[in-house]
Amino acid sequence: MKEKKRDIIFLRWLPLLLINVYVVFPIYWSFITSLKSEADIVSTPIQYIPRSPSLNNFANVWVHAGFSQYFANSLQISIVSVSIIVVLSIMVGYALTRYKFKGKKLFMGFLLASQFIPAAVLLVPLFNIFQGVGLVGTKTAIVLVNITFHIPFNAILMKGFIDGIPFELEEAAMVDGCSRFKGVVKIVLPMLVPGIITVAAFAFIACWNEFLFSLMFLNDPAKYTVPIGLKMMQGEFSVQYGAMASGAIIAMSIPVCLFAYLQKYLVTGLSAGGVKG
Repeated sequence: MKEKKRDIIFLRWLPLLLINVYVVFPIYWSFITSLKSEADIVSTPIQYIPRSPSLNNFANVWVHAGFSQYFANSLQISIVSVSIIVVLSIMVGYALTRYKFKGKKLFMGFLLASQFIPAAVLLVPLFNIFQGVGLVGTKTAIVLVNITFHIPFNAILMKGFIDGIPFELEEAAMVDGCSRFKGVVKIVLPMLVPGIITVAAFAFIACWNEFLFSLMFLNDPAKYTVPIGLKMMQGEFSVQYGAMASGAIIAMSIPVCLFAYLQKYLVTGLSAGGVKG
């Protein structure tokens, strides 16, 4: 009996261990590479633990390679995009949950269908539109792209959260004299906090990692985002492995810290969003 139990535990934990190694090892490799000099990186035998760890790569990337500016640009674009995405997702999700109107199911179908359209298909049309209104080369163009591509998914996700909030609570508030808007602000939004945090977290990660449109629409190095900054570290004939690894660690620092801090809210929010009240 004990041997059978031991076998079950082994079979349960072995796949999890292998998956964790598969996920964590590239991060570990990037981290130790960022602590090595270029000579140590290409030397043999391979150093799995740096002999002389140094933060010079981080300093060079942050100060001399302009990564501090890229970081600030990504942060600004992501925060503005997420703020608008969350507000519009709440409005769309609330309308789809609380109101009945003609074409509601068709509209939901369009939202879902939009997720199957590859972003690259809209690259040329959006470029022509933004060029016509003078937005090519501006951060506003990236913000508009983020809003366009991420509202459908997040609106559907927000609808799931609002479905779990009983409408009777709003009706009771309106009986007591609250307007519809005031009822939403005082009743729905406080109960929607886990959902708002979940939507904001997923939207932020998507905006932070946006690469294709930033590469095509931003032509001023002073406006580059973090993914574009990493791309520019790869030269035509050489690659700065230490600098690129340091930039990658800096790039993943915000998403990792965000998910670590909001982890309990994400679990609560996803659980709430998956249950219809």
